[in-house]
Amino acid sequence: MKEKLLELIPNYDNLSIDEQIDAINEIKIALHEISPMRNEPVDCVLWVKNETVRANDYNPNAVAPPEMELLRQSIMEDGYTQPIVSFKEDEHITVIDGFHRNRVGKEVADVKERVYGRLPVVNINQWKQGRGDRMASTIRHNRARGSHSIELMSTIVSELVEMGKGDAWICKHVGMSTDELLRLKQVTGLASLFANKEFSNAWESDNGEID
Repeated sequence: MKEKLLELIPNYDNLSIDEQIDAINEIKIALHEISPMRNEPVDCVLWVKNETVRANDYNPNAVAPPEMELLRQSIMEDGYTQPIVSFKEDEHITVIDGFHRNRVGKEVADVKERVYGRLPVVNINQWKQGRGDRMASTIRHNRARGSHSIELMSTIVSELVEMGKGDAWICKHVGMSTDELLRLKQVTGLASLFANKEFSNAWESDNGEID
């Protein structure tokens, strides 16, 4: 099998490390395009130059120093076992989930050297790359792990409201119940979160008073 793959990359042994990685990435992309699993992002993990990967501006997840050190140790000892979830934007790749895995690969010299200044990424499906979809995806990833900041999550929800996303859309795509969303609005006290009136019919009695 190795010999067959090497036939696809002329003079592979004479290429630089960067050229070898780029060539293998191209093969992965080609295989992904015909793969029965091509709708699953994890089907195609690419090693990209770390300078092309940048953080998003809305990540509602914070890792305390001890957990950050544990993540560093995990990657040092076990290697990268999870790729960074991202999307391609112009010449950059923006993180949806994995901001701290991104940091370790850039800031820990031993790791950076070991992975040749690259980071493992999977790109979300193209039909999920609108800003609202990306923000919802970030929250889903964080909530699935039980790690998210209420304050920063409220900032995301507020922006989704300002983008015109209704309460039903937010609940469906962020994975919140209507009660959770209401509590978030109440706890944060952000007036902008109450601009959406989708829930008002459920709260009003026939005479128009709030139940």
